[in-house]
Amino acid sequence: MFKDRHLLHIYAIVFIDVVVGSIIGPVLPQFVRGYSQPQLWLALGTSLFLGVQLISAPLLGKLSDTYGRKPSFRISSVGTFLANCLLLPVQMGMYLTNRLSDGLTNGLYATVRSAITDISPKENLFRNLGVEGAIIAIGLVVGPAVAGILITTLDLTDSLEQVRYVVMMAVGLSALNVLLSFLLRETYRPANRPNSADISRAELKTELLHSLNVSSILGRLRQKEKEHPGLLKLVLMQVALTGAIGYYHYFVAYVSLGPLQMNTKDISYSFMYFGGLSVATNYGFYGFLADRINQRRAIFWFAVVGAPVLAAYGLVGTSQVWLYVIITIDCLTYSLIQGLIEGLIAHKTTDTDRGEVFGLNQAMQGLASFGTTLVFGALSIIDLRLPFVWFAACLAFVAWLAQSGVNEPVSQ
Repeated sequence: MFKDRHLLHIYAIVFIDVVVGSIIGPVLPQFVRGYSQPQLWLALGTSLFLGVQLISAPLLGKLSDTYGRKPSFRISSVGTFLANCLLLPVQMGMYLTNRLSDGLTNGLYATVRSAITDISPKENLFRNLGVEGAIIAIGLVVGPAVAGILITTLDLTDSLEQVRYVVMMAVGLSALNVLLSFLLRETYRPANRPNSADISRAELKTELLHSLNVSSILGRLRQKEKEHPGLLKLVLMQVALTGAIGYYHYFVAYVSLGPLQMNTKDISYSFMYFGGLSVATNYGFYGFLADRINQRRAIFWFAVVGAPVLAAYGLVGTSQVWLYVIITIDCLTYSLIQGLIEGLIAHKTTDTDRGEVFGLNQAMQGLASFGTTLVFGALSIIDLRLPFVWFAACLAFVAWLAQSGVNEPVSQ
């Protein structure tokens, strides 16, 4: 696995992309401070970023099946770079514009999973997709760590200065990812791949209209279900899981504005702990266990145990000790579900529709993210703890969906 330089190149792009996203996470509350109901503005930014993927993900995924994966990597990396530049003026309007523009080109992970599946032997698929999860966890450690080291080393005490320096670091790293994306070798070359000059506006317009039509997305998924029986249930499982892990996007608002009143450094340390533990659990689980067990049964039990853990986040009060206890259990249970579902979906794709399937899946995740953001934003107005009831209910639904497949054989 680590001898494959092509795979390492893809992992490096993923790693830097996650670092860029996580490095700015702890400073995002600064963009909305001073406004009434700041948690709603943070939720609106999140919903813009994730909801617009309903358009971008299937479009970029379909285009990657037609023209190869490399163009999608390039578009995504350039889009992230330009979007981060918009954050340099520390203003809420620019924050919302950043979320919208970054989301429009954020088809990266549909393309990443397609590319990894392209070059992975079937016996290594769960492991390689699981290592992608571990790489993401490492990025979650390094991002806040870099932010914390930068703030500490430069002795930045003014909150606006902290934001500007962190954003400048994110801009520099996203520029590096642009370079890596342009240097990436292609993982998939369609048999009748057209030249870039042959890409017509009419073709792009047609794909865009398909992506804008939610009923069209559902219709395409139903068609894929006929070709790959069981795919639709896995996508619905992913949708429900997206509702549950919406707490990732709510976490900063909750711990900074709720009873814990955590500052930028405290938030960075919690991300570092979560990421560090996730690295160990993801690598151990996906490196040695995931391809040897019944994946659906594992999803079921992780979800059953994880639902009350999610609800417990809302009961930590002012105790950071209990917060870290819950994070620990979190990393050992439902945080492992994502890679299992992705691996099962990957097994139900072919070379010719891989990008489309992962793109449609990411679009549905974007729709679910948009919906769950509206829900937890509304619930947070009533009580900052209430969103965790919603997150726990979504995870319980994952367990219900997985229950019917617990006796299916291990995927090979």
